[in-house]
Order: sequence, then structure tokens, then C-alpha cells
Amino acid sequence: MAEDENAKTAAAAGWPMLKGEYKTGSPDSCVAVVTCGSHLDDEALIEAGAGISGSCKTENLGIEKLVSHIISNPNIRFLIVAGAEVKGHITGEAILMLHQNGISKNRIVGAKGAIPYIENLSEEAVKRFMEQIECIDMINVEDIGEISAKIKECIANDPGAFPAEPMIQDVKEKGSETESDEFEEDLSDGAAGGGSGASVEEISSLTMITRLKSLDQKIAGVGDYNKFQAGFQAGKVEGFVVGFVLAALLMIIAGVIIYFA
Repeated sequence: MAEDENAKTAAAAGWPMLKGEYKTGSPDSCVAVVTCGSHLDDEALIEAGAGISGSCKTENLGIEKLVSHIISNPNIRFLIVAGAEVKGHITGEAILMLHQNGISKNRIVGAKGAIPYIENLSEEAVKRFMEQIECIDMINVEDIGEISAKIKECIANDPGAFPAEPMIQDVKEKGSETESDEFEEDLSDGAAGGGSGASVEEISSLTMITRLKSLDQKIAGVGDYNKFQAGFQAGKVEGFVVGFVLAALLMIIAGVIIYFA
């Protein structure tokens, strides 16, 4: 490998700038690791040579932070996507789809998660993410030894820094601590390691639409259940009346037979 192929450049000042669940190593490392829904031993992955390692639970804000961390450090040339897939959000797949297909009208093309919409990244930022790194699919792999081996393999094939200046993206985090625990789990990346704690993301119109549709379906289900119960009760009353009339007729017929016997 030629000497200039391993050339490094300076990451953005204060890298990584955004809050989140991660640990950081050398900014000269060519490897970033995202562990999706798993909380693995990030320290061990840093010791193996990763420049940054942490979880990512959401297919919108979480991915926006991840992309911002990568494109603000041109030295990162590999992204290992490992750890357990996140139920509902399907974040690992969304990361792979973003790298492979980009976005269309802010939606990650091909992503199957609940709300795979990118609102805080420009198209140029997404393009830079797609060009700067090689994405390595290790989704559902939680073995530290296996991931560490892949980190070392990437380092051995380090092509050097991406030939462009660090790109800074402003990922806005709005919200309130009064949101429900369910929303906090879905929308906040929390704080640990290198981060100092993230506020809960403001529920977007897309989130609200999804929730309203879900509520509408539940209400429709309750309505159907009530209709069933009403029909069932009406059927019980009708059955009782019919049974009573039949019993009375049988008693009358029996009495007539006995009388003329």
C-alpha cells in the first residue's frame, strides 16, 4: 500500500459533536461500529481499533446522528452494522438501505421501518455518506470477538482519508421530558459513554399520523367488538323467547294429549 494511501486528515473540531450512546477512540481510525439495538462492550470494540462505537435505535433521528458523526470525520471509511435488529424500527436495515439507495422525498428508499424519514440531513450529506464509507452487514452479530476481527480486517485495508473536508450537519433535537415512556424509548437515544444525554425528539407529523392511524384501527376494533356484543346479547334474548314459546307449546300439547287419553 502506497504511503499516501494511509494519509489522515483532521476531523471536525470537537468530533463527535452530537449526544448519544457511544464510546470514542482515535479520530484517525477508519472504522465506525453501530450496534443497533444491542448494548455491547463498546470499550472492547474501541480497543480493537474502532474510532467510534455505539447503539442506534431509531430509523430517523438515530441514523441522522450516525451519518453526521461519519461525514464530519473523513478518516472513517468503514461502517460495521452489528448487534440485534430493532423491532419495529428495523434500524440496521434502514442504515444499509440509506447507504445503498439514498433517499427520495426524505424517505430512505427500501427501508421497512415504521418511520424511515430523514429530515435533518441534506441530499449532499446523504450522498457524502454513501460515497465515503463501505457498509459491512453484521446485523444480529453480537460476538465481540467476531466484530473485533472485522474491525482489524478493515484497518488492514484502510484506504486513507476521504478526499474532502469534514461536512457538518445540524441535527436538531426538540422535545419535552414530559413525553410518555413509550415515546422516550422510541425517539430518544439517551446518554452513555461519550455522550451527555439527548432530549426526546419532538413528535413529527409523520409520527402523529402513524399513531392516529393506529388509534383509529383500535377504535374501529372496539366498535366491531361492541357490535358483536350487542348482536350476541340480542341473540341471547331472542333465543330465550323462542325457547320459552316452544316449551309452552309443548306443555299445552302434552296437556291436550293427557286430557283426551
